[in-house]
Amino acid sequence: MMSEVRTIGVTLLSDRETERGRLLEVEKGVLARNQEIAAENRARFARHGLFVANVLSSPGSGKTTFLARMLRERPDLPAAVIVGDLATDNDAEALRSAGAEVVQIMTGGVCHLEAAMVSTAADQLVLDGKRLLLIENVGNLVCPASYDLGEALRIVLVSVTEGEDKPLKYPRMFKTADVVVINKMDIAEPVDFDGDAMRGNLATVCPRATVIEVSARTGAGMEAFYADLDARLAKGSVALG
Repeated sequence: MMSEVRTIGVTLLSDRETERGRLLEVEKGVLARNQEIAAENRARFARHGLFVANVLSSPGSGKTTFLARMLRERPDLPAAVIVGDLATDNDAEALRSAGAEVVQIMTGGVCHLEAAMVSTAADQLVLDGKRLLLIENVGNLVCPASYDLGEALRIVLVSVTEGEDKPLKYPRMFKTADVVVINKMDIAEPVDFDGDAMRGNLATVCPRATVIEVSARTGAGMEAFYADLDARLAKGSVALG
């Protein structure tokens, strides 16, 4: 008896390719619309004289500790903060305690912030009289890299506990960085962090980025970050676009 010809695999592959094509078209449309809203955000922030920094990292790298220290140590730079998280307002409360006006975006299942979310959050902030708008993005080194929020500065924070190969594993994220902050330097030796390897990988992936080593917990290296930020503020750094 002749065996039946089975074409399920071919059909499924065809369906997947078709679906992939549809998804790519949807993604292009979403990103194009995001760029339009990001441009609107950028113009709005410029009217208020705001310098906007988008801070990105993987979960647990120390973004909130880093930003809280900055808010406490630089009261001369009045700031507002937009915080993105999948759930809870823990980070927002920590930054509010550090003295900033804060709006929390709970994204649910969305793994990144989008320009429209930032626009809506900014409606709830008093922008006049502020010098900085800090955006603490969702902890993720993949999706947020593709979304311009209307920022002037993109800071990617990575900790010594994450491994020296992070720039090689997530090149898109690091390529978009203006500043890379290497955090938790106070425990670099106990975790056998190879600073030369990390700096070499960063030089390969994002040679234009400024690299600053800090410990947000102890404050070591923060003055170097503040000096870089002040220089950018003085120059009126050109916004991403």
